[in-house]
Amino acid sequence: MVDPLNAWWAQQLVLCDWAFTPDPLTVPAEVAVERLAALGVADRGELGWCLLEALGTGGSSVDPARLLAGLEVLALGGAAGWVGEARARAWAQRLAEEISAHHASLDAWLQALLHARSAEGWVRGDDGFFDACEALSTLEHDGDGITWDMLQEWLATHAMPLELWPAAPEVQVWRLRAAFSPVIELPAGQDDWQGLESWLQEAWQIRNREDLVHSLLWLASQGDRQAWDLDAGRLLEADAAVRRQWWEALPGGERDYGRVLQGFLDQGEPLEWAAWDWLRLIDLAWAGACLGWLEAGEARDFAGHGADLALRRYSDWTALARAYQRGRSLFEGRNLLPSLEADWLLLLHSPVSPWRPALQGLIPEELLEASRIAMRAWRGDPRHWVLALAAVREPEFAARQGPLAELSATRREEARGYLVETLDLHADEGVEALSRYWLPAQAHHLNQLAADAAHGALPPAETPFGRPVAEELASRDALSRASRHAATIHMAEKFAFHLQMAMDSGDFDAGRLEKLAAALQGSLCRFYPDARRLLQAWAHWESLLPEPEQPPMVAEIRWHLEDPGSLFHWLDWRSGAWHEPGPRPTLAHFTAMALVGPLNGPAWSLPQPESERECASIHDWVDGHYALHGQAEMGEFLEYLLEIGDRQEYQINYAPYTLNHGRLASEVATLQSGECSEEEGAHLLRLQRVRDNEDGCNEVDMAAWDIAQAVDLAIAGRQLGWLGEKAFLELLERAHGLAGEHYAGWEEYARGLYAGFSFFMGETPERESFLAGFRQALAAWLSGAPPLAGVWASIDFPGARPSHWAPLHIDTLPGDSRTLH
Repeated sequence: MVDPLNAWWAQQLVLCDWAFTPDPLTVPAEVAVERLAALGVADRGELGWCLLEALGTGGSSVDPARLLAGLEVLALGGAAGWVGEARARAWAQRLAEEISAHHASLDAWLQALLHARSAEGWVRGDDGFFDACEALSTLEHDGDGITWDMLQEWLATHAMPLELWPAAPEVQVWRLRAAFSPVIELPAGQDDWQGLESWLQEAWQIRNREDLVHSLLWLASQGDRQAWDLDAGRLLEADAAVRRQWWEALPGGERDYGRVLQGFLDQGEPLEWAAWDWLRLIDLAWAGACLGWLEAGEARDFAGHGADLALRRYSDWTALARAYQRGRSLFEGRNLLPSLEADWLLLLHSPVSPWRPALQGLIPEELLEASRIAMRAWRGDPRHWVLALAAVREPEFAARQGPLAELSATRREEARGYLVETLDLHADEGVEALSRYWLPAQAHHLNQLAADAAHGALPPAETPFGRPVAEELASRDALSRASRHAATIHMAEKFAFHLQMAMDSGDFDAGRLEKLAAALQGSLCRFYPDARRLLQAWAHWESLLPEPEQPPMVAEIRWHLEDPGSLFHWLDWRSGAWHEPGPRPTLAHFTAMALVGPLNGPAWSLPQPESERECASIHDWVDGHYALHGQAEMGEFLEYLLEIGDRQEYQINYAPYTLNHGRLASEVATLQSGECSEEEGAHLLRLQRVRDNEDGCNEVDMAAWDIAQAVDLAIAGRQLGWLGEKAFLELLERAHGLAGEHYAGWEEYARGLYAGFSFFMGETPERESFLAGFRQALAAWLSGAPPLAGVWASIDFPGARPSHWAPLHIDTLPGDSRTLH
């Protein structure tokens, strides 16, 4: 039995110089592919465009020659196996409907074709087309074959919605791929894209599945848009002169980009182009499916992710196309918005466009959710937390998502150089050495300052040692704006960068580094419930405490906050067990370590035994300052400092002179009258300080000097391995108790420390500058200005009553009895 549609279709192909057969799909596949190539249709993607072009935008714009060409390439595509029979028949019926709607008879149709070919420069007799028209007309008039009336009757009785494009709910996402080439049939295969592998290598440097996945995840999370967004944000706030300076500073190859971006700013064009990344993500996912590098489900998940991100930002197809066109304009360095209508005409206006259904609601929610689960699985290992944090400082890290890639020797050497030059961290120290950069006590200190600042309870700016400069006080007071945000991120992001460098170096045990990454993840999940809270906290703290001599990263952080594709929003936020990357000292131990004061930098974490290399410099310091050469000597001297110390020397050798000024004057005169040995010279200097009551040495308890030295030496002893953890903590507790016995608060302790520092210092040309620097440091420690100079402003003195406000979150040190969590 003759199929009317197939028979009519075959009749029309006679006009294309085909021999008549009842079924137009019976051409051998190899022959069909060759004939398609001769017609300029190299692959299935081009076939989709040909069919779209055949029907145009409907109405009077329909070109008869294109309709006939559509019938031919469709028959060849079906014969080649590029489209299934059902799809081919659906398109054939749609083309027949269009032809029938515009031409009342076969003669009218043939006449329209003759006019179209004449307009193209056709001359009668050049290819037998006229003869074919005559033959079809004769057949029609004789009532043979499928006549025009029979076709119209068949079309009327078979009027129904036609499935021109894959219509199953799970494949609707591929409609978005039409921005590059319509997907007319599934599954994806080699026939879809000729020269795909070479194109991937040339345009993307993608050579295998791993490269592809890296690029897909990069496009989703960062792409080209991040740099463009940041540039646009900065230029929005700049005047004309600054904008010109920015453009002039661009490398020559980027100046066209800069000109287009400034043009968008001048025109008031929306500064939004994320579709450039997300549509290319869908295109690359299709490429992966075509090559078999991605399984069908994997490719669909990646494409679904691109669609998911686009649906969050664009309301319709026009907005999506315009955003893509902006991105392409920036990428190519020429404004393509004037050609928007022409470039996207078919997709936006064709009656058979795959974009006819509304963009919103196109993809079932359950499929979007499946893609979300898949994207989180790709970023599921803790290494991605490190990448996310480090990529804010170094955006190229975002290209490392997904499978672990082998790094170049150059990159590994750069990482080693960073570790050695910036951190003085060497591979022989082991992974454990990284824990020294995990600083929970610093977070506690900042949280406490912020809480006190929010309640107006910060220490007074005036101290016995001076007043910090206005900028430092302003920096301290501004911490009130971050009181609702745990400061962990301020410390953790730097730790993450160091950890990433250690990973890149290849010199540390990978498994143990992975455990540190998991600990970092667990800690951040504990203090921040989601990406938004973490990024908000980071942006607040970064605005208040930027890196010295570097511009704040607030814009970069806020970009991640606002962009739905940012890696931060796709990390695994299940915290699991909480194990920090480094030990968290108790509040009492932190307070005891703070007794060292400005004699050393703030101790933000418990000290740990150091490497031989680091120990050599510490040993030199201990030997040079105290002439201590081993564990036993250090133990004895620490005992001396805590039990007796320099304070007893003052009490025995100098305090009595304060009761007999005549004897003091005589002693001074005697020593001044003759030549003094080094020891006698030191004695003379101290007698003179007693005589002058320099820095209150006769009135102030100088036990703080001994306590500070003891804590400083104990820390060094722990780093040298001369003190075990238990012995070290016991020494801290003794120092803590001793300070509480001698002083009531930090200000009194600071007076004692300064008096001891001044009294026992030898005479040097730099004495006054040393004392001035020490006074300035004491003022900073007491006032908390600048915030990271010292810690006395944020903790209660040993034995003193609590005087600080509890932070609003749980990132505090254990033992803080005031905070109930």
